[in-house]
Amino acid sequence: MPRITSMGGGHGLFSTLRAARSLTEKVTAVVTVADDGGSSGRIRRELGQIPPGDLRMALAALSGTDDHGQLWEQVLQHRFTGTGALAGHAAGNLLISALVEVLGDQIAALDEVGKLVGVRGRVLPMSPIPLDIEAEVVGLADDPRIVRKVRGQVAVATTPGQVRRVSLIPVQPPAQPESVAAIMDADIVTLGPGSWFSSVLPHLLVPEIAAAINDTDAHRIVVLNLVAEPGETAGFSAERHIHMIARHAPGIQVDTVLVDENQLLDPTERMYLQRSASELGAHVVYHDVAKLSDTGQPTGRHDPEKLAAAFSAITGL
Repeated sequence: MPRITSMGGGHGLFSTLRAARSLTEKVTAVVTVADDGGSSGRIRRELGQIPPGDLRMALAALSGTDDHGQLWEQVLQHRFTGTGALAGHAAGNLLISALVEVLGDQIAALDEVGKLVGVRGRVLPMSPIPLDIEAEVVGLADDPRIVRKVRGQVAVATTPGQVRRVSLIPVQPPAQPESVAAIMDADIVTLGPGSWFSSVLPHLLVPEIAAAINDTDAHRIVVLNLVAEPGETAGFSAERHIHMIARHAPGIQVDTVLVDENQLLDPTERMYLQRSASELGAHVVYHDVAKLSDTGQPTGRHDPEKLAAAFSAITGL
């Protein structure tokens, strides 16, 4: 079976992992660890652990397809209601955090949860320490040229301004060694879709992760988002998404940029997109990968089955 390593976070990574799971049992998720909001933020502040929310979602995405796996997927994703101390916490976040304290090892804790829910593959953090995102943002002052700094994943994701660049705190953080190994050993490596500045680009700001992407023999695929995100990428063209990769990780190389064929890109836009992708050594391919609603309307999310078909077509699986 091919080995697939997928990088990202949140709902974007969830779709990619579901696609990868249908192609092979050898799937590794390399997950961002910069979340500072909600249940994850509370656990991070109170316990000093890496935020578990994106890791939990990745475990849910790779959970077993039998009744046992589906039950535990539901448990992982369950959020407590009410107004007490547990309100808003995801059950899976608490389970991961408890195992980290009991075992004293966050990788062992994730592996144990994986066994419990029947995960096909493995879930790993991109770094062994919690990270912060800091963004340079314009549009927050009367003068649109003034650049303000916004710190924190939630603040960056919800800013009413436009993000120009992001960095990580600490700068040049360590990579999780198992994550680097998973990229080096893979046959296919995917990056995206997801929140571009807070879930996708941060992986490229971890030096050992970026180096592994360049050094691996895997087929490296960047999956573009279907829609722009308010604040983070409002008004961004497909070409600008790729430009941001080159800007944040000079010299990074990938093989394929995957774009939904239903996006209304005229021939000139496609030419500019290919030119931008060429800076990364990549070729642009178009496939139908959009998830539709029951009424046939676009949802703004990727369809795992369509993504799997696209990965197969690109790599010859």
